[in-house]
Amino acid sequence: MVQTKKIALYVVVVFVLYTIITSPAKAADLVQIGFEGISSAAQSVGEFMTEVVN
Repeated sequence: MVQTKKIALYVVVVFVLYTIITSPAKAADLVQIGFEGISSAAQSVGEFMTEVVN
């Protein structure tokens, strides 16, 4: 099972590096979308907690 996880991790790393090398602009867009999603989720959690406290 541990070997499978290592192989999967290596495959993901190789895929990410391949994407960055072959298409840096698209990779940057994907990273920006990811960070926007995380930011939006954090903001939503903050708003929810504010409403719970009030």
